[in-house]
Amino acid sequence: MSPSGLWVSRACECQEMEREDRRLAAAHIPERYRTCSLDTFDPSYKGAHRSLGDALLTARRFVDEYPVDTGGKGLLFVGTVGLGKTHLAVGVLRRLIRERGTHGLFCDYRELLKNIQNSYNPQVNTTELELLRPVFGAEVLVLDDLGAQKPNEWVWDTVALILNTRYNDRQTTIITTNYPDRPAASGALSDPERAARETTLGDRIGDRMRSRLAEMCIRVEMSGEDIRQTTERASFKSARFA
Repeated sequence: MSPSGLWVSRACECQEMEREDRRLAAAHIPERYRTCSLDTFDPSYKGAHRSLGDALLTARRFVDEYPVDTGGKGLLFVGTVGLGKTHLAVGVLRRLIRERGTHGLFCDYRELLKNIQNSYNPQVNTTELELLRPVFGAEVLVLDDLGAQKPNEWVWDTVALILNTRYNDRQTTIITTNYPDRPAASGALSDPERAARETTLGDRIGDRMRSRLAEMCIRVEMSGEDIRQTTERASFKSARFA
């Protein structure tokens, strides 16, 4: 009964949990990352770079401030392989689904582009529009491993379509990338110079879209060694000297 004396109906706890479970299932989080959460991300292992702890704090703060104080912005997790970027991105998505009732979607960048290319096959019934409709419509989209696909004009155009559509609709996009968030080098480079220079996010998606990301997302830099390799080395030493 409400304070005014009227009977009101409220969803029971089990019904709310069922709705949460349906929203999580609809997010298509891969099995590998199903147990990832902000609570299980450990930035305090031996030798961990302090940027990992800062990244976790930024992720927690983002969830706390969403959606009122985030202003439609998302997060861009930048760092080399094995630092936990996808773990944090999924952790944010899961928390938003559970605590904010958000409708979200996880997309692997390379797999998405491959599926779009396959949709051009006349023997495939799925169209490009059908594949992109949930990407455009997701309240929160996790776009994992941005830049993983070898760039060409079609890739750049597709990335531009996705990012610009979500930017214009003020939809929140959470992105992970293994490439440093810097523009492509200007001017002509010789073949040896091009081979020696570190590939950047600007090289992979184009400088125009890289600039768009600066407007769309809060950049979260993560540094250090591959967590998996560090853990494996520690386990090997423990087993060797046990």
